Amino acid sequence: MRRLLIVSCCLLVAACYSAGKRGGDSALAIYDLGPSEVRTGAVPKRRELALEVRAPLWMDSMGIEYRLAYDEPARLRDYTRARWAGPPAQLIQQRLMQQLGMRPSGQGRTRCVLRIDVDVFAQIFNDPETSRGHLQGRAQLLDSTRALLTIHEFRIEKQAPSADSRGGVAALTAAVDQLGNELVAWEEAAWSEGKRAACSS
Repeated sequence: MRRLLIVSCCLLVAACYSAGKRGGDSALAIYDLGPSEVRTGAVPKRRELALEVRAPLWMDSMGIEYRLAYDEPARLRDYTRARWAGPPAQLIQQRLMQQLGMRPSGQGRTRCVLRIDVDVFAQIFNDPETSRGHLQGRAQLLDSTRALLTIHEFRIEKQAPSADSRGGVAALTAAVDQLGNELVAWEEAAWSEGKRAACSS
């Protein structure tokens, strides 16, 4: 009888822990952002640039974060049975390197660094059935002395196809892809304005 009581208490604690968390009764799912094709002509033009993606300490985890905009919007939550394969900054950097044909900072000879600071990378629920992927931060082009050449602020939102972790991952992946498109346009503008001269000399 005592053993049965202990087991019942353990089950109750587990139920309380997963209450309010999405996906608490499903199998554990591990996600990354998937492969991305290199843009045509991207590698030769950008080989003098290294890529560095940074994020706040609280993002240095495997949790897939979400917020309920309609209920305690300042509270960060994470899915119980869904995780990233690595910290978000690493996943974003990996996909952007594939997309833009860049190498990570500190590897090889590169004169300049494209630094991405991520402030927000989360799924936002407007209501229980509607959500979006939110990516926000800034991109900085730094010369060989790490002096700032130019900066680009970004705020990207993509509608999630479903109100769960899979939908959130899809929306956030689409947001990263849009960021890659924005970086290409921004870099082209910097090149035409002569701000990248220090990176190619």
